[in-house]
Amino acid sequence: MNSTTDSDMGSGLLNETLLRRQEKREQRALLSLALPSLLAVIAIIVIPVGWLFYLSFIGDNGQLSLEHYQKMIEYKSYLRTFTTTFQVSLLTTLLCILIGYPLAYFLAILPARVAGFFMLAVLLPFWTSLLVRTYAWLVLLQKNGILNDFGMAAGLWDEPLKLVHNLTGTLIGMAHIMLPFLVLPLYGSMRKIERDMMHAAANLGASPIQAFWKVYFPLSLSGMVAGSLIVFVLCLGFYVTPAVLGGGRVVMVATQITAILENQYNWGAASALGVVLLVATLIILFVASKVLKLDAALFGKH
Repeated sequence: MNSTTDSDMGSGLLNETLLRRQEKREQRALLSLALPSLLAVIAIIVIPVGWLFYLSFIGDNGQLSLEHYQKMIEYKSYLRTFTTTFQVSLLTTLLCILIGYPLAYFLAILPARVAGFFMLAVLLPFWTSLLVRTYAWLVLLQKNGILNDFGMAAGLWDEPLKLVHNLTGTLIGMAHIMLPFLVLPLYGSMRKIERDMMHAAANLGASPIQAFWKVYFPLSLSGMVAGSLIVFVLCLGFYVTPAVLGGGRVVMVATQITAILENQYNWGAASALGVVLLVATLIILFVASKVLKLDAALFGKH
């Protein structure tokens, strides 16, 4: 009896050892397959970001120093730059939600073939250069532009409106460019919602508005959160549109970095700005992941 038990235990330990060895072999095989991608990530992301961190701690005298970070604390212009950056990013995200949610809902309720045709209109801006689209908005919104000429000819206003070289023009241009990044994940999320759930809510006595807010809207939140996150993060590093449509009056971090490099050629100060923006973005993403459950929105986790 004891010999049989000892034999079973020895067999179990042997099987466990073999399974561990097999698991390690599989891990090494997967690592070898992923090695080229890991090397590419290290070369493209890790090394440049690490070099950025290193330069941010090099002072004007070439020695390790915190002077660039101290300047950001001492000079209020840096605080205004970061405030403007996050303000523009947040307002652009809200505009994209206000415009993109009804658009994505309209596309989601259409038949698949018709929705595909309209989706081309959403994707059409991707086929045009970002710089071309930005200057197109400049032509439309400037004082002698098409929009002002039409408004005054129609008697809607007497004097040209200031629609560019300010926050208004910047938000219009950025919302237009960022809109597809919100619509695409939101549309994909809405397409997965079963229409029978709305019918079931109606059969249980819910009005169309109640069914939308209590059934449809919560189910579409994952796509909206994912799209909003993409838009917000992309806006933080925007340069072309604020520089052209802002006319130097809307100074974001990317604009400030460019000005420092062009006027002072100070890589340390420019790197410090980039590091602070990166850290602030990571903190916001961390907090958002705890509050908004971004794992569920981005990766389908529950």
